[in-house]
Amino acid sequence: MHLSAENLAARRGEDLIFSNVSFDLAGGDALVLTGPNGSGKSTLLRVVAGLLRQERGRVTWTGNGGEPDRQAGEASHYLGHRNAMKSELTVTENLAFWKTFLGDMAGGLGLDIDEAANAVGLAGITHLPFGYLSAGQQRRIAFAKLLVAHRPIWVLDEPTAALDSSADRLFADLIAAHQKNGGIVLAATHQPLGLENVREMRMTGFAGVSEGVWG
Repeated sequence: MHLSAENLAARRGEDLIFSNVSFDLAGGDALVLTGPNGSGKSTLLRVVAGLLRQERGRVTWTGNGGEPDRQAGEASHYLGHRNAMKSELTVTENLAFWKTFLGDMAGGLGLDIDEAANAVGLAGITHLPFGYLSAGQQRRIAFAKLLVAHRPIWVLDEPTAALDSSADRLFADLIAAHQKNGGIVLAATHQPLGLENVREMRMTGFAGVSEGVWG
């Protein structure tokens, strides 16, 4: 399994955000994007996940079955700054929606809802409306969405935002387990995630009026 980006460039509005970004990740690999706010980390993640169209270049994913040049977004879970949950629905209802809507891709099986809630340390509260939860609990349940439906690529934007140190460690363990099972992780963060087998790409932002070099 490979996730590849070749000479990516992207704009937001009229502004060129980054240019000439390339990487190649195999199963079990992790790439962490670092850099200041506005340097293009979130934009790059959204391009990889298929949520934004690149200005040029391409992102491809090749599965274990050898299917070439498929859209990486088809194989990705995306966890952004927002949790993608309905406040008025219970935790069970939210996770059940994502489990049914996404389904499992070939090569793995998602956890059932109670197992996923337990995995993020919140067993026993799945009957509560999502909006009743604290910010940290909401983030944990948003992460549980990644567990209820199998996707080989996890695209994570500040995944440990609003979490305490114990939750940081729990999530690092879940991400490491995903890697151990052959999954790929692409994450943006301002703080260490405690991962192994990880590379770093520092995004520097657009430096100049014409196209520049990107870290």
